Amino acid sequence: MRHPWKHPTARHGAAELCFREVGDLLPRRFARRAAASEDLVMRLQIHRKLNKHTGCVNTVGFNAAGDTLISGSDDQRVMLWDWDTGAVKMQFHSGHGDNVFQARFMPYTNDRTIVTCAADGEVRVAKIQDGRDVLTSLLGDHDGRAHKLALEPGSPYIFYSCGEDGHVQHFDLRTDTATELFICRKFVAKSGYSSHVHLNAITIDPRNPNLLAVAGNNSYARVYDIRKCKSGGSSDFAQPSDCYCPPHLIGNKNVGITGLAFSHQSELLVSYNDENIYLFPKNGGLGPDPKSSVKIGGGEGSNSTVFASGEDVDRPAPQVYVGHRNCETVKGVTFIGPNHEYVASGSDCGRLFIWRKRDGKFLRAMEGDECIVNCIEPHPHAMTIASSGIDNDVKLWTPSAVERARVVNVEELKPRKRKAKLWQFALPEELVWHVLASRRRQPAAGEDSSEDLEDNTELLSLVLRAANRDNLSDESDEDEKTSDGSGE
Repeated sequence: MRHPWKHPTARHGAAELCFREVGDLLPRRFARRAAASEDLVMRLQIHRKLNKHTGCVNTVGFNAAGDTLISGSDDQRVMLWDWDTGAVKMQFHSGHGDNVFQARFMPYTNDRTIVTCAADGEVRVAKIQDGRDVLTSLLGDHDGRAHKLALEPGSPYIFYSCGEDGHVQHFDLRTDTATELFICRKFVAKSGYSSHVHLNAITIDPRNPNLLAVAGNNSYARVYDIRKCKSGGSSDFAQPSDCYCPPHLIGNKNVGITGLAFSHQSELLVSYNDENIYLFPKNGGLGPDPKSSVKIGGGEGSNSTVFASGEDVDRPAPQVYVGHRNCETVKGVTFIGPNHEYVASGSDCGRLFIWRKRDGKFLRAMEGDECIVNCIEPHPHAMTIASSGIDNDVKLWTPSAVERARVVNVEELKPRKRKAKLWQFALPEELVWHVLASRRRQPAAGEDSSEDLEDNTELLSLVLRAANRDNLSDESDEDEKTSDGSGE
């Protein structure tokens, strides 16, 4: 039987203070460990709300110094914030024609070069000029939505994009060119046909920038060595170097992956839709062709893997993080803490979930959105978090609470009643009411508009009832899954 992989247990804080005092622990290492204290996690609370966008905020991120936050939204605008004071340093139109999905500062550019991708499939660059003018230009595009970007660590020029067309593209800002690296395809079926994977996530191993992980509407997270990828998307050079999947999900066609993250130790964090989050140790994958291995045995976390060669490989089971709900949107997943001591994710119940990385222990569930939390981004140096979701604001979390949060088990969490919103519909509720009010104020001359108004009101009532039924259905689902909510 395989057992979950365990991290070394940290020493007690008082003991580490003694070690620092006698010189057995370097001050900088002590400071990093203190910054990762679980007590700070238990004191996180909302420090400030940044409320200037007019649409859902789909992306947030800090610059390298940690003093500026960048955000992008359905309003197609990008904003730069002094997150501590709440002041907007700069805002500009991204140039995209649809919702902005990600915006990132390029490293070592003095925060003057920003790359973005969006629902229109475009990948663009924005360059801030000396006079604070912003020039945006198109670098490349995907046939379908482009969800995520991955920046090469330490490079002010190189980054990658992935899209729902299955393509992974390489960008070099020195030439403003886009090069197609490969098409991510599902493993060949018996018919010999292999369709592409609709990609949702892409990330780079910080310890080995040659390794690129991608995932989407498929149960496997694939890691590619870009040194073995030939430009032009040739299928001859699009074979992954490793694949990751929990044993009980191998071959499952009903799950997909919405978020990926590499830790400083090259561990791969994978968030599945309608399932859990899993952490795989370095080199803990199934190999380049998981079809060559078969799964035997029983339940989750206890399967052994027997390869076609007959070799029985006792791989450590991935660490699992349970309690959140990931069904309705494309959610990211991330590490927090100076040494990635914790795992964090948003949830359909409108909360931020935080677990201890080394053993999967559930720590916090904090109310972060009226509907759904999609994005969580850690500060580069401090125990500070930025989050966003369906609401039009960004929330900043700092460990400033006087009292520690109460410790609860994930099974004790109660369903949380979400505020009914028509974000799933094409016409927002307020806009519909505004249009009806305008029609009521401005009837055509000599025309009785009462019948039309009555018909439109009945149509609106039907839409509102449908939205309410959908919301009640969500609550009913949450009643069945008590782990979907939070009692904090």
